[in-house]
Formats: sequence, structure tokens, C-alpha cells
Amino acid sequence: MEYNIENLDKDVLIQLYKNILKPRMVEEKMLILLRQGKISKWFSGIGQEAIAVGVTMALNNDEYILPMHRNLGVFTSRDIPLHRLFGQWQGKASGFTKGRDRSFHFGTQAYKIVGMISHLGPQLGVADGIALASKLKNKNSVTAVFTGEGGTSEGDFHEALNVASVWQLPVLFCVENNGYGLSTPTSEQYNCENIADRGLGYGMESHIIDGNNIVEVYKKVNELAESVRENPRPVLLEFKTFRMRGHEEASGVKYVPKELMDAWAIKDPVLNFETFLIENDLLNTSENTAIKAEIIAEINKDLEIAFAEEAIVSYETNELNDVFQEFDYQVIDPENKLEEMRFIDAISNGLKQSMEQHDDLVIMGQDIAEYGGAFKITQGFVEQFGKERVRNTPICESAIVEAAMGLSIAGIKSVVEMQFADFVTSGFNPVVNYLAKSHYRWGQQADVVIRMPCGGGVAAGPFHSQTNEAWFTKTPGLKVVYPAFPYDAKGLLATAINDPNPVLFFEHKGLYRSIRQEVPTDYYTLPFGKASVIKEGHDVTIISYGAAVHWVLETLESNSDISADVIDLRTLQPLDTETLYTSVRKTGKAIILQEDSLFGGVASDISALIMEHCFESLDAPVKRVASMETPIPFASQLEAQYLPKNKFEQELKLLLEY
Repeated sequence: MEYNIENLDKDVLIQLYKNILKPRMVEEKMLILLRQGKISKWFSGIGQEAIAVGVTMALNNDEYILPMHRNLGVFTSRDIPLHRLFGQWQGKASGFTKGRDRSFHFGTQAYKIVGMISHLGPQLGVADGIALASKLKNKNSVTAVFTGEGGTSEGDFHEALNVASVWQLPVLFCVENNGYGLSTPTSEQYNCENIADRGLGYGMESHIIDGNNIVEVYKKVNELAESVRENPRPVLLEFKTFRMRGHEEASGVKYVPKELMDAWAIKDPVLNFETFLIENDLLNTSENTAIKAEIIAEINKDLEIAFAEEAIVSYETNELNDVFQEFDYQVIDPENKLEEMRFIDAISNGLKQSMEQHDDLVIMGQDIAEYGGAFKITQGFVEQFGKERVRNTPICESAIVEAAMGLSIAGIKSVVEMQFADFVTSGFNPVVNYLAKSHYRWGQQADVVIRMPCGGGVAAGPFHSQTNEAWFTKTPGLKVVYPAFPYDAKGLLATAINDPNPVLFFEHKGLYRSIRQEVPTDYYTLPFGKASVIKEGHDVTIISYGAAVHWVLETLESNSDISADVIDLRTLQPLDTETLYTSVRKTGKAIILQEDSLFGGVASDISALIMEHCFESLDAPVKRVASMETPIPFASQLEAQYLPKNKFEQELKLLLEY
């Protein structure tokens, strides 16, 4: 193998060698421990070390790297203490995830490393967000993110590269092409000669690099990193390489032709570079022996530390307390100046005031800038706050949610507008697997609000009318807010943006221009987890949220003889169970009205909670009323039949007669 060492002094070459040798030696030890049953699983990077090491050494230590499960060299080159890595792989408390995740599924702000999740693709969009933050802060820094050739088949790859190109983000997209996605060869993964060829379609610079040549990797990435810092833009890098072991150790390599294994064995990135240094008198045998002895001593010493550490002790309170970042809610009361506002105006006003409160808050969504959004909530925002903070996005919900996560990692709050709540399905994976789990996994807050225009009653059909809040109340790590009144919408939105945790903020489209209320013109907050008791009575407890609250009130207006507690939940996660239980114990009967279809909805869990905690106070079974078990139809007469509004009165009276 040829190495062009021009303009590289000996110290750099020796450091490259030490850094490429260390992960190889660590891994060789880990393979022994795996066979001894002392670690549970291993993803081998043998044969690919030059990429991780070369890229890491080319970046500054304060620049983020987003590695994958074959990039041990990233972690060791950033000098993470080995005993912490060993502790991570053994599920010890000294690791980075408190035993909650394994392998390289972790990040660490201290070393500016953001680890992967098993879904692979979201890493790429997160890198976009980190790079966007560096651009907004004028940091002149570059972000490097890794994926394999298999990961380039995911839609996240396309979305992330497209966003990075449109926004000219300083990202190095590093694709390790080792020929196989587990056992599937590249011929069955994509139908172009080189992955780098795709750069043309994104209007993006791209390069093919020999991934087994540590000098070529380092020099080329160093050159590009310096250039990107000065002229921010994305670059697609395809590293040609090969892994000499299985996708993970249990899978083996029987699917790989022997001649292919033999051909790549002679290209070993560690052995070839070692030979080159010795043959060119840059490293002598005694120096080499000393380097290896030093690494072995470090491995053995740190293994002793990790093995000596007690097994992690589980406390239920610790687990529950780490699902969310602690939020010190600040009560901000408004002055008495009120103004009648529509529901939509209250949201717009609250969002604008939050943009003023947080001078780096970024809003992202389709058509939200000059056009003002599909519902005109952000109309005029771009003139006041500029296009850097009010950002039109391509139609790529997944990458934008991921970019929001990247902004949070870099310390910037964001609000993502789903044009319709229905469209969140295109970004579902990063919401439930990245935003929801990051703090629990490695203590990284996901400071993201996702605005969700939702609901029926406007003849918008199956793809623009869903109330899909139950998808998210089921997922630990997400907060779910669903106001019914302008006053609540404005105050709760301010709290959602202040909260460092991911919040799904549902806004019923049918309420936008139909509901008015006196609302404070000042900035103010309202607490999560506190329901609103709208009416008080003694016959029955009526529980609802969103537009359905107004259906309840309309029903009671025409049935003035019914004495009821009416509870508007306002937030679904956290849920104010205390208010519910107090009311039900007083009235003895409960009915829950939701717009969502019945099975698996929020009403089902509330019913179960009431049965478990208030059974002895009940005078009748808890009643649930919800929409039909069909998708929501378009035609107005079909939609009216689908929604529970018209059958609520009948069900309420049946419960009262029980």
C-alpha cells in the first residue's frame, strides 16, 4: 500500500499509528472476552479502523462526530478512558448509559460524540441539526457523521443529504462501504456504481477515498474540513473498505467468498501502516514494542477497574426520574390587559412571544416563512425574526425532526410544525425512538416542540383529520399537550417551549377560527399536568379534551338539568389523575369523551385508572364515548356519523339512568 506522507511530520504519523493500533488491540481483547462470556455482543470494526481514526484526527476536539457501531477508533482517538468504555459494554454504572443501552448506543457531550440508535438513518439528520447550530452561531466548525452503505438505502439518508444541500450545512457525510449490509451485498442494496455518484443528484461535492489508507483518509478529510469551515457546505465521502469479521460476531462470514476475504486481508490498514513506518525508518522495532506494551498495559489496567466495579444496582425511582430532563417550571403571570383572540391567534401570539423570549429559538416547517404556514400561524414571522430562525423546510418530516434533535444537542430550542398531525407518520421513528429516549439513554435532553394541527369536523378526509395523540401518550419520554381554549393554548405553548423535554402540542383545526376568548396580551405560562375544572356538579364527572370539550358544553347547555363536573384535561402526558379521582369520588359516575376512535385511545387508560383507584366510589361502570372504528371519512354526512359528538348526549343520559 502506498502512503503519500508529503507535508506530514513524523509526530503526526506516529500519532496516526498509535491511534489506529489502539482500537485494533482493544477489539482483539474484546473478542477474547466475548468468547469467555464477559461481554454480551460485539460489532467488529477490524479492517475499517483507518476511517474512524483518520476522520477523528482531522477534526478539532470541539467538533461533533456521530459514529456508528464499527467506529471504536472515534472513541479511543478522542481519549475516552478505556475503563468507561469497558463499563459501558458490561452494563456498569461507570458507562455512559447507566446500563440502559449497550455497545456504542450512547453519546457524550464531554467528548462531543453523539452515538447511534439501531435505526441507523436518524444519525444523518441529527448531524444536520448540529451543523445548522454551528452555522447559526457562526462557529466555523464542521460536523462528521458516519453510516454504512446499507444505511444509505434508508429514506433518512436522502432526506438528510437533501436538507444539508438546500441549507448548505457544514456536514461531512462519511459512508463506510464495506460491501455488505449484514449479509446483503451492495449489488442488492443499490444500483449505481458508487455511492459517491449520488452527490451529483443533491448538488453536493463528493469524493471516493481508500478507507484502508490511514494517511489518505486523514489528509483528505483534514483538507476538506479546513475548506468546509471557511466555506460551509455538505460533502459526501465514500470510503471503500471491508470488514474482516461478521456484522456481529454471531453472524460469521460464511456468505463472503474466500477469494474476497483473501484480497482484503492483504490490505489490512493497521499492518500495512506499521510495515510502512518501519521500512521507512519512521518507527523502529523497539519503539513499536514499547507502543504496544503501553496499550496492553492500559487495556489490562482499565479492565481491572471495570471488572472490579460492582454490578449496577437498579432503583425504580432512578429509572422513572431519568425518563425526562428535570424541568423547573416558572410561573409567569400576565398583567390584566386582555384581548379577545381566536384559538389560532392565541397560538400565533404565544409563539411570537416565545421567539422574543428565546432569541435563538428556531421554527421549522413546510411553507412557514413567507407563506406563513398552511394555517397562517407564522404569518409575518419571517419579517420580524428572519429566515435563519423561521425556516422553510423541504418535505421531509423525518430529517427535520432529527435536525431539531441536533439543534437541541448543540443547545438551541426549536419548534417543528407538522403541516398536519397526520404527516408525523413520515417522521415517526425519530419522534418515538430518538427524541423520546435520548435523556433516559444518555442524559441528552431533546428540547423540541412539535406542533400538531389535528382533528375532524372540517371535511378534510382520512389524511388531514386524525387525532393521533394516543400514539405518543403510549411512549415514555414524550409530553403531550392538547388545549381546548385560546387562553390555555397560549400559556401551555409557552411552557412547552420552556420545557427542555420533547412536547407534542396538538392544535385542533376545527377550533382555530371558531373559538374566541379573552386572553392576556402579555407573555405567560401555565403548568403541565393540571386539568381545568370548567363546571362543577354532583351527578357525573365528564372528562374530555380538545374540541370534544366544546361538544360537552353544548350538550349541557341543552340539558340544564344535568349537574356535572366537566374536566378539561389540557395535558395528556403528564395527566392530572388527582383532579380526576377527586371528582369521581364525589359524583360516583364518570364518562370520557374523546374524538379519537375508541380502542387503544386515551379514554381507555383513563377508564382503567378510575376503575383501579376509585372502584369503591363508583355507582356505575365508567363509560367511554369515541369515534367509530374506521378511518375518518371526507363527506360531511359520513364525518358527522363518524364523530362521537351526536351520540354523546344519549350515552350520557344512559349513564345517569344507570
